[in-house]
Amino acid sequence: MKRVPRDRPDWRLRLGNEWLLLLFGALAIGLALADPRPLTAYRHWLQLPTLAGLAGLLTAIQGVRDSGLVQRAAIALVARTHCLRSLGLLLVAWTALLSMVLTNDVSLFLIVPLTLVISDMTNLPVLRMVILEALAVNAGSTLSPVGNPQNLLLWQHSKLSFLGFAVAMLPAAAVMLSLVATLTALWLPQARVQLTPGKIAPPPISRRLGSWSTAALLLMVLALEYGQAIAGASLLLASYALLARPTLRRIDGWLLLTFAAIFLGLGHLANLPLVRHGLDQLDFSQPLTLYVSGIVASQLISNVPATVLLLDRTPDVIALAVAVNVGGFGMAIGSLANLIALRLARQPSSLKQLHLVSIPFLLLCAPLVYLTWRWLA
Repeated sequence: MKRVPRDRPDWRLRLGNEWLLLLFGALAIGLALADPRPLTAYRHWLQLPTLAGLAGLLTAIQGVRDSGLVQRAAIALVARTHCLRSLGLLLVAWTALLSMVLTNDVSLFLIVPLTLVISDMTNLPVLRMVILEALAVNAGSTLSPVGNPQNLLLWQHSKLSFLGFAVAMLPAAAVMLSLVATLTALWLPQARVQLTPGKIAPPPISRRLGSWSTAALLLMVLALEYGQAIAGASLLLASYALLARPTLRRIDGWLLLTFAAIFLGLGHLANLPLVRHGLDQLDFSQPLTLYVSGIVASQLISNVPATVLLLDRTPDVIALAVAVNVGGFGMAIGSLANLIALRLARQPSSLKQLHLVSIPFLLLCAPLVYLTWRWLA
């Protein structure tokens, strides 16, 4: 009797679509085989606190979404805004401001779900908005010492006050924010907001889940701020496992696996002897050399690993901070916030569209930021 082949399990079907996970997983495995390192090195590259923080944020935000609060907020915002361009500028401004306070990743976890709900009930172009929000978090977080991981690291090394670091980064951030605002005004249509019939009914709200998840989000941000990401995420996940298991089942575990593969692959790549030897040939006392190196390294291995790679080689911490923040534009890998935004949006051809916008944006932004920063330095 002929056997009927069984369908592949869902996880195998899903894995086939996770090309970023497969790419960086292959890189991590290939480098581990070609250049074996002690277990402690892999543990360091894996960045467990960052992964734990990401897991905690994903869980809390999913709880907020499940509570219905995001949908209600979207309805309230749409009811008060009648122009698509004004709505887009408002979302971009919120995204940039939140990234200065809550970090770039957290602001995306808050704003992108709101954007998706708004686009579902209106004619707001969702992919354009998500790309603009990705650019906005990279620009807004540049100004704040706690806006992104690389700034937090560089601020601690600079020995500057919170205000001193922000003032030093102000010229670069001002150029970036101006460019993002200009692009938003030019790219979004000057048309009225049109509501989609049947999509604006207020959803039921679970105030208990909403309040609890909002508090969990704030506590997770505090845990990240004070270096207790693993403890905070463990407590949060345990509480959801006991009290809101359906929310926990909707967490995007593939995103966590993808970031783990990226951290391992890029961490190992940045520590190859060939890479370090090449860096030894460069004169990082020259501002332009450091600036270009920070941007190029960010395009290849993302701006946080690039910061770690170049930090011990630079005499000017602020110059490096400007470079790696500019390097967050361009290729999607330049900033992990770009990948988070696209993953949350889940729109077709999103990676291609991001690059069509972000690479020209980098080519325009990089010289303008350098000239402004050097002129005002």
